[in-house]
Amino acid sequence: MTERPKTQAQFSVGKLAVGRDQPLALIAGPCVLEDEPLVLSIAERLATLAEDLKLNLIFKASYEKDNRSRKDGYRGPGLKDGLALLAKIKERFNLPIISDVHRESDVAAAADVLDIVQVPAFLCQQTSLLEEVGRRARACNIKKGQFIAPEDMAGSVEKVSAAGCQNVMLTERGSCFGYNRLVADMTSIVTLHDLGCPVVFDATHIVRRYGISSSDPAGGAPRFIPTLAKSGVAAGCDLLFIETHPDPPRARCDAASVFALDELEGLLRQVLPIADIVRRPSSRSER
Repeated sequence: MTERPKTQAQFSVGKLAVGRDQPLALIAGPCVLEDEPLVLSIAERLATLAEDLKLNLIFKASYEKDNRSRKDGYRGPGLKDGLALLAKIKERFNLPIISDVHRESDVAAAADVLDIVQVPAFLCQQTSLLEEVGRRARACNIKKGQFIAPEDMAGSVEKVSAAGCQNVMLTERGSCFGYNRLVADMTSIVTLHDLGCPVVFDATHIVRRYGISSSDPAGGAPRFIPTLAKSGVAAGCDLLFIETHPDPPRARCDAASVFALDELEGLLRQVLPIADIVRRPSSRSER
């Protein structure tokens, strides 16, 4: 039996606390950083919504997407300009920030700005990257690969925690079902919790249809996002991950799978009562 990694079941992210005994938190933002005025307006709307709903928010946007399926896909502003914009959002709206790293050489600069350094699903077993994140990051989020079982994420957690970072979150973002579809196994949330980490449920990337351009409407099925989000919260996730955009067809990355920003409040008003029930101590002890 795999030894349980030495991590924190709950910990602080900036001004917020996340984990089993904390309220549901939201990770939200556009897939990738776009024009500064647009990104700032998204951050402002999310911050206002979170304040109105009394919901803990972590702002997410990638400064670079290095795993685009096509050579000409928009990759973002890059490390220097992207981190500068994320730092501006962090200061202006007083929000914790998360973004993903794709190479070891980015980690030091990213960790100086980001409250949470995210390891993409495709790189979740990359030892050198995980160890560098463990040495540098205050907290990290490892997205479970579509290709491995949830219990096998113990090795990834151990690589990060052994390098020095005990504040580790794990994200369930679907498992391969055939060549270009993902399915959500809600029991994965329970299994990931067994590894001693807060668990994130990503309701947006699961609806992508891989191999089809994200600018093609056939490249995703966002109508399933509300069902997945409510199911993930009901299964006990500690954080809900939703990429969102004010005009999804014009989003420069994952246009076919981001959730419409105008619809986010309605979804959260459905999700939060579920979280209130599931996250009561008595409800957790009954599961």
